Amino acid sequence: MHFELTDDRRMLADTLNRFLTDTYGIEHRNKVAYEAPFHDPAKWAELAELGPLFALVPEEQGGFGGAGFDIATVFEPLGRALCPEPVLPALMAARLLAAAGEDLEPLLSGATRYAVALGETDAPYALEDIATEAAPAGEGWELTGRKSVVYGGNAAGKFLVAARAGDVIGVYEVDAEDAAVTGYGMIDGGGAAEVFLEKTKARQVLADAGAALQDALDFGALALCAEAVGAMDVTYDMTLDYLKTRKQFGRAIGSFQALQHRMVEMKTEIEQARSITILAASRMGTEEQSRTVSMAKNLIGRAAKLVAEEAIQMHGGIAMTWEYPASHYAKRLVMIDHQLGDTDHHLEKVMAGLQVA
Repeated sequence: MHFELTDDRRMLADTLNRFLTDTYGIEHRNKVAYEAPFHDPAKWAELAELGPLFALVPEEQGGFGGAGFDIATVFEPLGRALCPEPVLPALMAARLLAAAGEDLEPLLSGATRYAVALGETDAPYALEDIATEAAPAGEGWELTGRKSVVYGGNAAGKFLVAARAGDVIGVYEVDAEDAAVTGYGMIDGGGAAEVFLEKTKARQVLADAGAALQDALDFGALALCAEAVGAMDVTYDMTLDYLKTRKQFGRAIGSFQALQHRMVEMKTEIEQARSITILAASRMGTEEQSRTVSMAKNLIGRAAKLVAEEAIQMHGGIAMTWEYPASHYAKRLVMIDHQLGDTDHHLEKVMAGLQVA
């Protein structure tokens, strides 16, 4: 397998890294990530103008990417910067709208912000357990139910809602102003919302959306894996620099063999996470897509937790302070495991797909 980025992807990664480094320092990030609207609308407009959203969809749908490696190329720099902008909801919405043959220009230009409303209190991950109901109403539809932890929902203009019409799960577009939306900040920064629907008018986007919804979840999980790799890289480098400069008993603590061994273990876990993310990216669009993404998400969840815990332990008390970046990277790494299915959920998916001879 060829592991080097193409020239176009390398240029995209360099441009995005430079933009985030110049405009999204950790102080600015923390200022906007924890206060409503839990991101920076001005920076969102600049990010959209820069063009990375167009890398999320293929050329035939108005973009210039859409492959697994394009997704990873966009989200790894976002992870390095802990960027709280709602790019993940945009990616998942783009997959659903593309599957329906809808116009993607408002989304890709950043003019319209979408959020994908899937999870419910009794069905956080499993699509088959969705209970939100869709009923015909004149020329349109009405939705009744509640969607929980809708990422980016606090600032969305439109929702793509998974709802059940009889035995079939479809996707319906709802204007944010027609729903009861309670926005809030997440513990690791960024925003989400509870969305309450009570005979809320909606437009059907996809009638039978099972495959499209799974595809959106797969691409979203791949994006989170790439984001985690970027965040783990920065966390490792931050910890290594600290061990080189922090002195105890007259010498740098990084000279102690026990800590060196722990750093090697961290590096090994990060490289395994990077490798399986590359594997998952290479299998997007194949029959192995869902299974490989679940394998990656399971491994990433475990590796990210280890990196977060080790970084805090080896830093000591300073890593628990608000001012030091390590605490924010650790929170994000732990929370990534719980987005779009945690380690246990994806392990169950992998096991369910195994065939016993």
